[in-house]
Amino acid sequence: MCWTPAQAAAFLRHNASAYADQLTDLFEVMIGTGLRRGEALGLHWHDVHLAERRLYVRWTLTAVGNNHLHLGPPKTRASRAWIALSPRVTAALTRQARYYHALLPAGPPLEGLVFAHADGSPLRPQWVLDQLRRRTAELDLPRIGLHDLRHTAATIMISSGVPLAIVSKTLRHSTLSTTLNTYGHLLAYAARDAVSALGTALDHADHDNLTAPTASMAA
Repeated sequence: MCWTPAQAAAFLRHNASAYADQLTDLFEVMIGTGLRRGEALGLHWHDVHLAERRLYVRWTLTAVGNNHLHLGPPKTRASRAWIALSPRVTAALTRQARYYHALLPAGPPLEGLVFAHADGSPLRPQWVLDQLRRRTAELDLPRIGLHDLRHTAATIMISSGVPLAIVSKTLRHSTLSTTLNTYGHLLAYAARDAVSALGTALDHADHDNLTAPTASMAA
């Protein structure tokens, strides 16, 4: 299950207008990068490079049982990689940096978790999921989970014509076949859109050629 681009955009607009809080920026980052839930909640400031517009995935937050949170490295080497940041995601992280400095005006430079409580402790995944579903219900959007935000990011990239190799790199799949097996069904739609766009371009060029004045008429 995932959202369409229009649904994702509506959700992000609603968060920005109705809440404009930390979760607003968290959801923007998750949809805008395809980060897994634990990777987003385990993101540290020293792994965020705003000037270079990239972040590095070096930590993941997992919930063990109902009360214990564990912060550790990603399971696979492929997951420990860098991700480029769009202007939207860069803006969201910049807002979080301002929030950090406002909270600790005389404190140290950016450090610790990017998305955390005021005391620096991590956000509980279940609480974030509850907030996602509550805000989703406010717009009557399809009910999805946090991992579905990653699927939404992949779907938007593929439907927008991003090459599968780039999608795979952004999602940090271990192999291209993993991306193909997971999202291969979307390629048929993307392929149809591509040839439709090609046909439309040729039709327009043909029409322009037929309606353009000939050299003799111009004389």
